[in-house]
Amino acid sequence: MPAKPIAGSELGHPRADLTLQDTLVVDATVHAYSMAEENWVPGPYRDRVPKQLAEMLNNGQQVTPDGDLKWALDRKRFLGGADPELLGRALFLESYTDMCVYHGTPMYGIFKDGGSPLWAGKRMQKMWPGRVALYGGVSPWEPGAVDEVERLVKEDEVVGIKMYPMDIVEGRLVSYRLDDPEIAFPILERARSLGVRVVATHKSIPQGRVPSEPFAPWDVAGAASTFPDLTIEIVHGGLAFLEETASQVHRFPNVAVNLENSAFIMVKQPAHFARLLGELIVRGGEDRIFWSSGATARHPQPFLQAFWNFQIPERMRDEYGYPELTAEIKQKILGLNHARLLGWDPEEMRTRIEQDDIGMIKELQEPWGGNEHDQ
Repeated sequence: MPAKPIAGSELGHPRADLTLQDTLVVDATVHAYSMAEENWVPGPYRDRVPKQLAEMLNNGQQVTPDGDLKWALDRKRFLGGADPELLGRALFLESYTDMCVYHGTPMYGIFKDGGSPLWAGKRMQKMWPGRVALYGGVSPWEPGAVDEVERLVKEDEVVGIKMYPMDIVEGRLVSYRLDDPEIAFPILERARSLGVRVVATHKSIPQGRVPSEPFAPWDVAGAASTFPDLTIEIVHGGLAFLEETASQVHRFPNVAVNLENSAFIMVKQPAHFARLLGELIVRGGEDRIFWSSGATARHPQPFLQAFWNFQIPERMRDEYGYPELTAEIKQKILGLNHARLLGWDPEEMRTRIEQDDIGMIKELQEPWGGNEHDQ
């Protein structure tokens, strides 16, 4: 049902008395995963990489808050192929998420369609108009990678580019650095010339049992310094290499951090998450941190609620100088930071969302459309 407008809300300067239910929430990374076995690319790494990725991502039962299995997507449905309706319902009907950024993934040497196909995000745009934006995946190993940037921007109307540092090409593990002037820079340059504001790079979480080095953020600094008018968004930032990630946030005003997959440590290792978030904020990242639930790897609602209730312990604030997580800081992380980065008007976004068929104030439906577990 449509929500009633909230009188006097100052979206540029969030009110501290807003609740989660009427806070603008933009999930910075969502995927309609396509990890069914028939989508695995044949070759020597077939059982070592795509299988491990599928098992790693379908771990909802291990990281579900309070062990409540209603939030865990059953294995059969997770591995059933990309399901834009399942994802969109979880976000917009079963959680307080208002908008999302769907990330296409270019892991074409691992999954035949890349692992999170952009068509699913485009389908979501038609099903939930005005609530879904797109990042298009680009692989430097695919023919015509630079021209693909232009196609994604002009035909698919993506607002960002998504890159992965490793893939499998002709049966070999290959990697590149984002600061490589011959491999990566032409892609970044084309994106910038087309008016793209952000390039997101996957870091911190290796794609299975593969070398760790490509997933370190050492190469972000070179890209950020060469393209100061292009934001480099570190996806999974701080889950590993926290000190270097925080240092780059401090040194480069065009480096941002996406919290995808941090949600599980927030509920299972809260002190770890407090340090991650505290370090990023104390080093100047308050306006450059983006919330992400990691859907469909996990249901967005319990983690969204957990973040709204989360607080850095007073002991850690005293010892390390971390701030109290005020409602204003949380509102920035949950939506206003990403809206500002992409040039969106939060007041216009909120008005539009309040007036569609869902609204912002919702009576939430059952998770995963009423989940059935195949135990």
